[in-house]
Amino acid sequence: MSLFGFLKSPDINEGVAAFRATQGAVLLDVRNPDEYAAGHIGGSVNLPLSAISEAAERIPDKSTPLFVYCLSGRRSSSAIGALEAMGYTNLVSIGGIRAWRGEIEK
Repeated sequence: MSLFGFLKSPDINEGVAAFRATQGAVLLDVRNPDEYAAGHIGGSVNLPLSAISEAAERIPDKSTPLFVYCLSGRRSSSAIGALEAMGYTNLVSIGGIRAWRGEIEK
């Protein structure tokens, strides 16, 4: 992999396509509830980063494929670290909704 490939940010559009193609996957929006209510990707579940410790209550199977996004990609990366520490094994940070080219639900 080239240095530029290593530095490339996740592409949320590719990530959502992968989510939709993955049976049993969850699209996890880790923005705060107000941000989520203002607009989110259809089919996503809101679990704010500040409440990520509640993931086991909402997603008990730690092998569930989780595709995680936020506004810019920073919180989703933090959420991935926290979820890994909790034992989740199938995690993908897909970046930020700012780069989303699809429809936004409210």
